[in-house]
Amino acid sequence: MKKTISIVPNEVTTAKLHGYLLGAVGPRPIAFASTVDKDGNPNLSPFSFFNVFSANPPILIFSPARRVRNNTTKHTLENVLETKEVVVNIVNYAIVQQMSLSSTEYAEGVNEFKKAGLTMLKSDVVTPFRVAESPVQFECKVTKVEALGDEGGAGNLVFCEVVKVHVDSSVLDENGSIDQHKIDLVARMGGNWYSRAKEGMFEVPKPLSTLGIGIDSLPDKIKNSKLLSGNDLGLLGNIEVLPTAKSVQQFVNENEDAQATLATNDSVQLQLKAKEYIFNNNPLGALKLLLAGIDIIE
Repeated sequence: MKKTISIVPNEVTTAKLHGYLLGAVGPRPIAFASTVDKDGNPNLSPFSFFNVFSANPPILIFSPARRVRNNTTKHTLENVLETKEVVVNIVNYAIVQQMSLSSTEYAEGVNEFKKAGLTMLKSDVVTPFRVAESPVQFECKVTKVEALGDEGGAGNLVFCEVVKVHVDSSVLDENGSIDQHKIDLVARMGGNWYSRAKEGMFEVPKPLSTLGIGIDSLPDKIKNSKLLSGNDLGLLGNIEVLPTAKSVQQFVNENEDAQATLATNDSVQLQLKAKEYIFNNNPLGALKLLLAGIDIIE
């Protein structure tokens, strides 16, 4: 049995809890927030407490938290409270170092666009500038700001209604959709770590049009296997119908590889072969093999 530690939030320092939260919840997308103060001075800062929460209306939310070390607030928060506008720029790998540089706590009035060598691009609807180098830019009206507390580490949810979207055509596929490889997104993790999305992507089809049998419908010997992983079982559970005895026998008759595996009468070899089928995108074949050798499985 794996060993765990348990943490009660009010029994550890905010800094310690902050580390656990950010180390566990990730990768987190980055809102590269462009704002202006009441005098029109630009500000640019990244926030990884960020996501999209609605398509109709189109709502993004990011959170400039109060600083843990001294409970001060950030210029971005002060600006959105004053002007009720923001441009959320998406960060890709090509600008990650410039984005990081912009997070330096420069004095009020310092233009982070210039410090980071990024281009200010005039917006169409709102006053804050867009980051020209960003692959996608969301012009937003701030509908509300919800403070979650008044102590260091407390978040401030900035509700952003998207009023215009700008997408670099170079990140689009032939159907006009955003290509997840071309956009080359980066995301925030714990400590100083980031994640480059396209280097770790894989597809998992959504079970929307089909109804899987569920792991609970698998025979006990299969669902309690010590060799099949949770991912393996999840793929088996996504199969729509439990194979019949006739279809299992037909599979064995037509598959010399399955026959050879069953002939070993070895539980481990059987399950490893099933995992191989799953790895090669044939979970149905894996399930049929397991059902054919159900009496072998230990």
